[in-house]
Amino acid sequence: MPFQTQNVPDGKPIKLWTEGVPVEDEARQQLMNTARMPFIFRHLAVMPDVHLGKGSTIGSVIPTRGAIIPAAVGVDIGCGMMAARTTLTAADLPDNLHGLRSAIEAAVPHGRTPPRQNRRDKGAWEQPPAEVDTAWRRLQPGFERIAGKYPQLFKTNNHKHLGTLGTGNHFIEVCLDEAGRVWFMLHSGSRGVGNAIGNLFIELAQADMRQHIAQLPDKDLAYFKEGAAHFDDYVEAVGWAQDYARTNREVMMHHVVAAARRIIAKPFAPDVEAVNCHHNYVQRETHFGAEVLVTRKGAVSAKKGELGIIPGSMGARSYIVRGLGNADSFCSCSHGAGRAMSRNEARRRFTVDDQIRATANVECRKDAEVIDEIPMAYKDIEAVMKAQRDLVEVVHTLRQVVCVKG
Repeated sequence: MPFQTQNVPDGKPIKLWTEGVPVEDEARQQLMNTARMPFIFRHLAVMPDVHLGKGSTIGSVIPTRGAIIPAAVGVDIGCGMMAARTTLTAADLPDNLHGLRSAIEAAVPHGRTPPRQNRRDKGAWEQPPAEVDTAWRRLQPGFERIAGKYPQLFKTNNHKHLGTLGTGNHFIEVCLDEAGRVWFMLHSGSRGVGNAIGNLFIELAQADMRQHIAQLPDKDLAYFKEGAAHFDDYVEAVGWAQDYARTNREVMMHHVVAAARRIIAKPFAPDVEAVNCHHNYVQRETHFGAEVLVTRKGAVSAKKGELGIIPGSMGARSYIVRGLGNADSFCSCSHGAGRAMSRNEARRRFTVDDQIRATANVECRKDAEVIDEIPMAYKDIEAVMKAQRDLVEVVHTLRQVVCVKG
């Protein structure tokens, strides 16, 4: 049996694709809490990169009927991956890759300036370029409709964050596949405006359930019932944020390609194969003959024949995969390796020297600010891939040679 089934008293079963991969006790408890919610459809599906999250575990697929849990989607709405294979090969890259990394860093705003420093946020555009303005004009009517109901959203960094990377585990990479072909790959979501939408509706769900919240196993499992005003508003807002996230990745990829063309002399086509997929999102789908809302919190859609991206960590391999359409997983797979420890634990346990050794073959930052992203802070991507061998098949295996972190 490719998965293990855990029965939950007073709840729906949990199906776990975690063979050979450790699952922390706190994550198991969180899964059981979610499985006890009365509107879960059939079972939860748990991916091999599962780990503790806010309200619900990261690496879980949560099908619901008649209700939606905003904290299960989270605050990085529409976070996901984009990858594009080019006509370049490894031989076309410069011998020293520092210039390519610097060009990408200059072309895409990344990181964050703390608000207390009262300076422009380095992770936002000072003057958005024309393609950002064009993309924002398409998104603007939907945003203004949502913000018209929730005016606090007007104060978010929306237009100036479009086409920017962010912080944490978000990255831009130059990779080589098994044939030595060059790929560009990036990971980001809906930035400040998605965060604001997520937090707003999490707070609204908790406020709406104030009288009943003590009965929930976790306050972050507060939900909206279908038909309620906030339910419809949230579905509209989360759909818009997912569209923003996808567009954000497309604009970034445009700037990454332009930066590479300034450094690499050989002309190239940038999108021989391209994939753009969310891994923090919710949408209506049909499973087992029923229409359900499927929340993938750190999981990727893997319908039969559908392409997806499963990244490793800095210094580990990543995979372009094709879905096998496994019904029990609600046609899903993992979204990456998954953290093996918290960021604070990684900073406590590892040093800059450890980071330098672990990323020896990658042109990337090697300083104290990125120790929390060290490869050893993540699960073994090879074990994760083995555990989900009946969910996806590998199409390409990538290793990064350049990595830009926020």
